[in-house]
Amino acid sequence: MTDAKELLDVAKRAAAAGAAVLAQRSATGTGGKGLETSNKGEAGDWVTAFDVAAENAVREAILAERPHDTITGEEHGTTRPEQPSGYRWSIDPLDGTTNFIRNIVYYATSVAVADSDGVWQAGVVHAPALGRIYFAARGLGAWMEAGGVVTPLAGPVPGRTGLILATGFSYDPATRASQSEGLAGLMDGFADVRRLGSAALDLCLVADGTFDAYGERGLNEHDFAAGALIAEEAGCWVRRPRLESPLAGGPSTEDRLASWMCAGALELSGKFPL
Repeated sequence: MTDAKELLDVAKRAAAAGAAVLAQRSATGTGGKGLETSNKGEAGDWVTAFDVAAENAVREAILAERPHDTITGEEHGTTRPEQPSGYRWSIDPLDGTTNFIRNIVYYATSVAVADSDGVWQAGVVHAPALGRIYFAARGLGAWMEAGGVVTPLAGPVPGRTGLILATGFSYDPATRASQSEGLAGLMDGFADVRRLGSAALDLCLVADGTFDAYGERGLNEHDFAAGALIAEEAGCWVRRPRLESPLAGGPSTEDRLASWMCAGALELSGKFPL
């Protein structure tokens, strides 16, 4: 067995490799080489050359140190070595692609790793435009690095008033319509809502206490793998969609669309549907 700290060190280096690709984005406007888009199925579900290049960089960094690990990535799916170690990585090379295209700073590279039982051991969300690196290892807590300063994360402030909820909306029109219909009920007890366009960062902003809770239905595993562990290790309650297979990765389509990924202050755990 590899300890969680060792896995976290690999995750940090891999996420940094992906974030370095994203940092090459031109800050002068919405155009530029590599920002040409293609569509992955639903209107607005974009992919750019940066998504692919960042995933390639993350994969190369992981395989250089752990050649026998399985890797699941948003752009290239799951690849398995001939002699798998039992560990599996989940990569979102660019969470917040639409933000990235439009030069909105909320985007990140997300990298997480689970053991053969599907228990998440380490996770990193590296946001180059924000200058923040969020990270956590199972049983070792959660942290944020910004400007060379590392700060432990402790989740939302207990008993705070004016509660802020973070959420998101699906690219699928039918799922989005259902989410919109349920928003009023979901907002009960909250003062306001935010939709930043990056599930990984939404979860990290719960972990650092910026948001009081986050809930969204219809997420893929790579959207929440690292951020959920970071929130959990910061002391938040967390509920993830059930994995279809710890070794294959990802919830089933039916479970993904029906299940909530949610996290927040402990006293808000009853706010979300089961």
